[in-house]
Amino acid sequence: MFRGVTIVNLDSKGRLAIPSRYRERLEAMSGTRLVVTVDRDRCLLLYPESEWDIIERKFAALPALDPTARALQRLYVGNAQEVDIDAQGRILLPVHLREFASLDKRVAFVGLGVKFEIWDESAWCARTEAALNDLAIAELATESGFGSLTL
Repeated sequence: MFRGVTIVNLDSKGRLAIPSRYRERLEAMSGTRLVVTVDRDRCLLLYPESEWDIIERKFAALPALDPTARALQRLYVGNAQEVDIDAQGRILLPVHLREFASLDKRVAFVGLGVKFEIWDESAWCARTEAALNDLAIAELATESGFGSLTL
């Protein structure tokens, strides 16, 4: 499982260094192959290829004539791009994906279980601040039993 936030710099060519603490696990899961795609929150999702294959099969199983299913397939699978970890532990993010997520220089690399989210640092900070003040999150925590969780 991947967890935590690491702020990294995107270089002028669009290369992003994978935080070293994740590299060994990623290589064990999928070698150097990863898949990056868009997310509705205007960040990028980064998966080990082995995890992405599971998700892609689920998308392929959706009803072909359902317009919502097709929209989801276009969004996530249609924008998916395979990337390789190079010898220096970096991936090259395609221009259209960097533009989609407004990635410029400082990037938040966020571990979320079997995947990562890649955010512009300021967008990540704003999203975190908004979540701290979101009453719906507090309600969900209470309803799901997390309200009694001691952190």
